[in-house]
Amino acid sequence: MRIKTIIASLAVAAVLTLWAGLAMAAEVAQGKCVSYNQDAKVIVIDEYDTNPTKQAPYGQPTGVQSTFDVSGAKIGIKPEPGDVLRIAFASEGSARKASKVMNVSKQDLRKK
Repeated sequence: MRIKTIIASLAVAAVLTLWAGLAMAAEVAQGKCVSYNQDAKVIVIDEYDTNPTKQAPYGQPTGVQSTFDVSGAKIGIKPEPGDVLRIAFASEGSARKASKVMNVSKQDLRKK
């Protein structure tokens, strides 16, 4: 009887751990910065696809412009128009609330 209780407890703990991991998962978008309004805390990007090539190491433009609320986001190197950004976000209705903004193009330059 005691072994069954231990096994059941471990199973419940494993399921709760998996659910917590799913709750913390975020969607990710990558693309060229069109604008960054620090006062309004909004970033607009031209999204890229997920098929990098030698000519386009960050992917090809998709023609889709997306707007992100960055009021609560951690922002690394300050984004400027033309920079390639990777944004982790959560969709809340029609709004996209960013949690992290990474300036991929400037991070790559710092490695060299």
